[in-house]
Amino acid sequence: MANNTSSFFTEYAITVLLIDDQPMIGEAVRRMLADEEDIVFHYCSDPAVAIPKAIEVSPKVILQDLVMPDIDGLLLLRFFRANKATRNVPMIVLSSKEDAKVKAEAFALGANDYLVKLPDQVELIARIRYHAKGYINLLQRNEAYKAIQNYSKKLEKSNELIRQVFGRYLSDEVVASLLESPEGLKLGGERRKITIFTSDLRGFTATAERLSPEEVVKVLNFYLHHMAEVITKYKGTIDEFMGDGILVLFGAPTPREDDAIRAIACAVDMQLAMGAVNEQMAEWGLPKLEMGIGINTGEVVVGNIGSDKRTKYGIVGSQVNLTYRIESYTLGGQIFISESTYKEVGQLVKIDGERQVTPKGVKQPITIYEVGGIGGEYNLFLSKEEEVFFSLTEEIPIQYAVLDGKHINDNLSKGSLVKLSANRALVRTIPGATNGIPLPLSNLNLNFLTPSTSTEGGGDIYAKVLAEPAEHGSFYIGFTAMPPSIKVGLDELYQSLK
Repeated sequence: MANNTSSFFTEYAITVLLIDDQPMIGEAVRRMLADEEDIVFHYCSDPAVAIPKAIEVSPKVILQDLVMPDIDGLLLLRFFRANKATRNVPMIVLSSKEDAKVKAEAFALGANDYLVKLPDQVELIARIRYHAKGYINLLQRNEAYKAIQNYSKKLEKSNELIRQVFGRYLSDEVVASLLESPEGLKLGGERRKITIFTSDLRGFTATAERLSPEEVVKVLNFYLHHMAEVITKYKGTIDEFMGDGILVLFGAPTPREDDAIRAIACAVDMQLAMGAVNEQMAEWGLPKLEMGIGINTGEVVVGNIGSDKRTKYGIVGSQVNLTYRIESYTLGGQIFISESTYKEVGQLVKIDGERQVTPKGVKQPITIYEVGGIGGEYNLFLSKEEEVFFSLTEEIPIQYAVLDGKHINDNLSKGSLVKLSANRALVRTIPGATNGIPLPLSNLNLNFLTPSTSTEGGGDIYAKVLAEPAEHGSFYIGFTAMPPSIKVGLDELYQSLK
């Protein structure tokens, strides 16, 4: 048959795929279409591989038998219409049955045409051309189809870049919410019970003051990378990096039944990960890093906070402030949780101690618990180094003041260090002093009054008053930060006492 096709068909070849278990039918149809230069014929005798074959050749028309072994033709028709790649491809049923009910069912399942085989050659080619033209018109309907395709690819790459960039600041869940749901960009929030987690490096500010800006950024990036890996592992949402501090949400944007349990497991794992962090610190010749963690469970408002120009997914509420207060009571290596969190986790968590505190802004004392590990599927436990104290042959006179937040109280007290361990000391107050013993878990700023040869250099030392009982007129402190020269001197002094 002469080829009278227009230029419409020269750009798009009409790829035809026949599925029929009889090779004789396949050969007969091939011959019918052989002289049509714009028609490319493919044949598949096995209905089980018909869909993969269609995906491979991308037909503009599919011819399909109804009676085949293993897979019924009507079922195969249903599969073609369910598959995304073949959903819109015109389907012409070839059947030996001239049955109105069968035809009706075929059309109901998505067939575009029905021919009794073998059809007339002219009619078959005409119907193939007719359905192919409609399908190609569908593909060409939008003149900017190719441009849209290219734009879609660029948009996909752009979205992936957005995911990668914002994924460094937000959890995958928050990024997905922003990109996939228009509601995710709206300002506003909802009241929800979540577990709030905050961590902070002890004494890092003092260390940072002695490093170049480049070194500070290097240390912070290394530390935060390790911590973020652990947080992601436990499905926490990193809400904010604040210098060396981290604020993490468990239960927002996606609440889970085990939010409090995962938060504690994450905290223990982070403390264990500090071993690897400090190995690198030692290689860099830098002081050891120590981290405190506070965890609290309570009702807050979570959502998009800010303006149309700048928006942040975050939380608001008094429970957030309480979490920071709880974390402020920790020494390096410690994890404190609130009573509300403790009630969420029950006996799964190992508690090393509890104490009553009255955080700023809280009217009644609250109980906080020190976590030593978590059992169950996590089975993570912290190891505690025993602090061995030795009496100093020569007491070291000091003056100290209680810190009120970041501010030093003007009310100075005097005393002396009388015992020393690797990280702690026993302070004896001056007999008759009116200031009394600082409250447990208070933060102190102290200075040596007459530096000995082992503590030369001077400078501010920061410590926390411990809750451990001490002899009358004395109290224990845990060092949180000090100048490197004093740290070296005290270490040497401690070693000489052993």
